[in-house]
Amino acid sequence: MRLILLSGGSGKRLWPLSNDARSKQFLKVLPGENDKLVSMVQRVWGQLGDVGLQDSTVISTSKAQVDMINSQLDESVDLVVEPSRRDTFPAIALAAAYLHTVKKADLDEMVAVLPVDPFVEDSFFERVKDLEDSVNQSNADIALIGVEPSFPSEKYGYIVPKEKGKLIHEVERFTEKPSGKIAESLMADGALWNCGVFAFKLSYILNLLKDKGFTTDYYGLLLQYEKLPKISFDYEVVEKAKKIVAISYEGYWKDLGTWNTLTEEMATSKIGKSMVCEESLGTHVINELDLPVTVLGIKDAIIAVSPDGILVSSKEKSPKIKEYIDSYDDRPMFEERRWGWYRVLDYVRFEEGNEVLTKRIGVNAGANLSYQYHHERSEVWTIVKGEGVFAYNGDLRTVKPGDVLQISVGDRHGIKAITDMEFVEVQTGSQLIEEDIVRLYMTWEEVEDHCTPIQV
Repeated sequence: MRLILLSGGSGKRLWPLSNDARSKQFLKVLPGENDKLVSMVQRVWGQLGDVGLQDSTVISTSKAQVDMINSQLDESVDLVVEPSRRDTFPAIALAAAYLHTVKKADLDEMVAVLPVDPFVEDSFFERVKDLEDSVNQSNADIALIGVEPSFPSEKYGYIVPKEKGKLIHEVERFTEKPSGKIAESLMADGALWNCGVFAFKLSYILNLLKDKGFTTDYYGLLLQYEKLPKISFDYEVVEKAKKIVAISYEGYWKDLGTWNTLTEEMATSKIGKSMVCEESLGTHVINELDLPVTVLGIKDAIIAVSPDGILVSSKEKSPKIKEYIDSYDDRPMFEERRWGWYRVLDYVRFEEGNEVLTKRIGVNAGANLSYQYHHERSEVWTIVKGEGVFAYNGDLRTVKPGDVLQISVGDRHGIKAITDMEFVEVQTGSQLIEEDIVRLYMTWEEVEDHCTPIQV
């Protein structure tokens, strides 16, 4: 069996900690080993390793999340990167083509697709393995996993079986987020929560691509990607399948998509600089700034503070946050990258069009920024912590705290951290955008091959 983990979306329901670059699955708030906080993606990846499914798994993601995944998991993780965001049908189709073309998966192999962020026990992934037998035994097009409901939820979709009580349920229909009364009736009829997990033979999705006039070759499909219909897999494939079956999972499962559900599973009620009085029962604080947060007499609330903004909400009303911040289109103020992290300290645009952006950047020991140059901006780096090697227009030299590095438009530059490093970067120019980075070499070995050490 092959697995496709879907990692996408901006996670706006967990604003201000989540943004386009750091979706909800990357927030390190869940309990891990040795009292270490882990993210949803780290937790799920570890569970896949525990049940022996890691090596057969690829992660489908967007360009914006590649560095975050490499930082939190490992750079050896198999990634299928969408050229642009186009919903789950194109993402899954591209991943299926990758499995066939690059990983040489057989057309008869079973492919299971699941979101990267379920909060479940290891037994859930053992149940994923059972999807293969359920397709083969029932001769179905698609098999799903449905969760045995523990209460009549209005937040989840339901899988409604044709008959109650079978081990493999043939699906009659789907019902999306019903009222409480209808949910009770669905539970009585044996309906299951739809957890977004499904499986099919690789040939099934590749044949669908052929029928639509698309290539099944991964590299060819990359070139055709913008022509794929921008639609969810549920609407484009699942709802049109001739025969769908579902198997049930009776263990613990939760969608951590909102602050009120996420806080129920958090490792601690306080993360970062904060003080919460005893009367503030049920209140969680996550503070990513260096400024202290003090909470007095506020019960059952979520208070989240990040460079992107501040949220103060009752947990009951927190799912509505997306309605209020949909209009925000600001640049992410904090990102994790494969080499470390950065935090935006200040940004200003002057009337004449010039922009100034100030960042605090951390580079992990042994990691490096790419060797690059810019067309539209100059930079000044002030080293504040650690030692490293600075590559500049073909030369290499050691840098330390207190050093100030001037980088003009067109200057080739990069840096490698010998120890954990931090520096303040001030960008000045007419367009301070990601597209103004021209990367020459990504690895430090390539940089050393093209640069000469100098003595200072």
